Amino acid sequence: MADNPVRTIALLSVSQALNGSNGAIVIAVGGLAAATLAPDRSLATLPVTAMVIGLAVTSGIATFLIHRLGRRQGFMLGASLSLPAGLIAATAIMMQSFVLFCVGLFMVGMSNAFGNQYRFAAADSVPLDWKARSISWVMLGGVFAGFIGPGLGGLTRDVIPGAPFAGSFLIMAALAVVTTTVLSQARLAPTVEKRVGHEGRSIPQLLRSIDVMIPIISATTSYALMTLVMVAAPLAMVYVCGHSSLDATTAIQWHVVSMFAPSFITGWVITRLGSHLTAGLGLVMIAGGAIISLTGTSVLHFNLALVLLGAGWNFGFIGSTALLTETYRPEEAARVQGLNEQLVFGLMAVASVSSGLLLELVGWETINIIAIPIAAIAILALAYGDFRKRTGRLAT
Repeated sequence: MADNPVRTIALLSVSQALNGSNGAIVIAVGGLAAATLAPDRSLATLPVTAMVIGLAVTSGIATFLIHRLGRRQGFMLGASLSLPAGLIAATAIMMQSFVLFCVGLFMVGMSNAFGNQYRFAAADSVPLDWKARSISWVMLGGVFAGFIGPGLGGLTRDVIPGAPFAGSFLIMAALAVVTTTVLSQARLAPTVEKRVGHEGRSIPQLLRSIDVMIPIISATTSYALMTLVMVAAPLAMVYVCGHSSLDATTAIQWHVVSMFAPSFITGWVITRLGSHLTAGLGLVMIAGGAIISLTGTSVLHFNLALVLLGAGWNFGFIGSTALLTETYRPEEAARVQGLNEQLVFGLMAVASVSSGLLLELVGWETINIIAIPIAAIAILALAYGDFRKRTGRLAT
């Protein structure tokens, strides 16, 4: 464990706020900036998808480097990637280069692949009965990211004349420096070295483990559905429903806040209800948001649906993460965490790619219809996992 778990959790939460602001900037203005660069409007979500793909392909590598170099060095390396990423994205806007803009956002995703693992560092730094709360408190940093990212993105969008949104991405360079500095002060729990005869289960064995795969399935579903709807929402608001870009930015800002604000209570909810039920409740919220979207397309409908979508992601993802940490031994941590990140963010990339295409081909309504049965399947998987636990079938 870390020397001072409370201090460690606080520093990781601040780092989450700063590093998460980069992703929030991309979510808030990435699609709108891309729409001015893309040769065809149907490609407007491609740069945001490039960020997700960067996150997906780097997740396994990030896990390896974090456990190879040590958590602090690995996290600092990841945070520093946002500096060139922001500079490249801003330059792309000034040069009107759609391809270069995709490259910049791809690198933002690479940085996020490291930052997304702050929650595992927190869980490994505290006693067992604090795991859920530590994950929740670190994710709480995203509340501030929801304000810092879109806020800075909006304030700086026009600082470079003739290049809207270029300033929004330049700010990433400054955030990268601050995040790296904060992480340099953290004393994180050491990673567990493998010992001969204590290697743990192999990847094929983990893939066959029901108790490992259920939280991975629920985390993957929570993230993929959230991405599917979130990426399409601002484009649907502006280009399908005729709302202003300010309305879209504000809706996404509240969505990002709602993704992390429940972290004030998520750890307590997990303690009271259990990880299975908490994750299931999150998926119910995601389905509920889809139902709201099917009842209307006013700004209020979008705001309510996106807030419920964000809160559902919080319960679904944090509940699933807490559940996952109960399913593996210390020597299996790197393998299980890497597998989880690869699957979660790999399918998240698929969802992001599909989002823009589905919006063009079948429309906003169908996207929300698709989300409901997928959420239901994951809820059933969690119910089965909870049944196994209550009947004493959980693997040890």
